[in-house]
Amino acid sequence: MTITGEFPARPQSGKRDGNRNTHANNKYDLKRMKTFESVLKAQQLSKQVTSPGGLLTILDRVDLEINQGESVAIVGVSGAGKTTLLGLLAGLDVPSEGKIWLRDEEITAMDEDGRAALRANHVGFVFQSFHLISSLTALENVMLPLELSGAKHASDIALRALQNVGLEARRGHYPNQLSGGEKQRVAIARAFVIKPTVLFADEPTGNLDQHTGETVIDLLFRMNSESNTTLVLVTHDTSLASRCDRILHMNAGRIEREEVPEHSRSTNVE
Repeated sequence: MTITGEFPARPQSGKRDGNRNTHANNKYDLKRMKTFESVLKAQQLSKQVTSPGGLLTILDRVDLEINQGESVAIVGVSGAGKTTLLGLLAGLDVPSEGKIWLRDEEITAMDEDGRAALRANHVGFVFQSFHLISSLTALENVMLPLELSGAKHASDIALRALQNVGLEARRGHYPNQLSGGEKQRVAIARAFVIKPTVLFADEPTGNLDQHTGETVIDLLFRMNSESNTTLVLVTHDTSLASRCDRILHMNAGRIEREEVPEHSRSTNVE
């Protein structure tokens, strides 16, 4: 993908005080990247909602940039703004202020129909609670995004996706006939079946036991690597976060610091 001139210039990082960035606009160091093909970018992203106590700021002037093929974990305490940020980046919600680009398209300039069309063609989702449709079989759940995007041979493509996650034999089963791990594997197959540019995962192991969760995460990272999809996940699981290329630590609606795990440092561009 060739980056066009539509992206704003990369902001300069502010001075740091230990792990905390002291720049007034909450910018942080973006120099260490695996590639230079920016696929997802946010600029001065804020989100406020009205509460009984007045205006509540959930996100406060967040800037970030994520490159093609990267895996990025967003971590922080409950209420830090992680899931809100994920929803905005995916085009599921709109910010109070700021701009977001997916590939070279500004999604914050689109209406809901435009964002829905972009999601259908370029975005995959994996949720903690699976979000499978109970009245559809495993195969039909995986077929759904293909049918919504007008793809031909949806059944054949979906069956191959189920084969890839080891669930061909369960293709005719409904969600209530599947274990938690099987449901999440169906959800992963559904997320990857459209070959998304970006896959968003919100606590993908939150409803799974440790062994099943590890199996599901191995599968998620394998498929992510094979497809060169950009992975953005929210998690409380430090061991899961450490498998990503970068970890963004959030607190009080801001990205306070960026961490590059040891395994990723040798492959990042200095």
